[in-house]
Amino acid sequence: VQLQASGGGVVQSGGSLTLSCVVSRRTSSNNGMGWFRQAPGKEREFVAAVSWRGSDAIYADSVKGRFTISRDRAQNILYLQMNNLGPEDAAVYYCASARQAWATRDLTMYNYWGQGTLVTVSS
Repeated sequence: VQLQASGGGVVQSGGSLTLSCVVSRRTSSNNGMGWFRQAPGKEREFVAAVSWRGSDAIYADSVKGRFTISRDRAQNILYLQMNNLGPEDAAVYYCASARQAWATRDLTMYNYWGQGTLVTVSS
């Protein structure tokens, strides 16, 4: 089971980035998926999650209205469109596949994780 995240980089405050996560075919496509992030010295926190159909999405309050999660089930790719980025969004972002079909913010419900991609926001 492999998840490969990419798309991180350096962006100016107020800018945008799109993260991608390619999921191996050995991972079931009938699983919810999510994005989490971890800043230096902080715990990993929930960002967004989407159901297996892609029809239901949930967001952390801190990113609601700025970030959009989506998935291409045919291509097995998960996306995170991030707009209006601020210094508080700087972190390593991880994609993850959940044990169940629905979207969840519960980190313990995710059993497969990507390696992370670094987002740096410059002021």
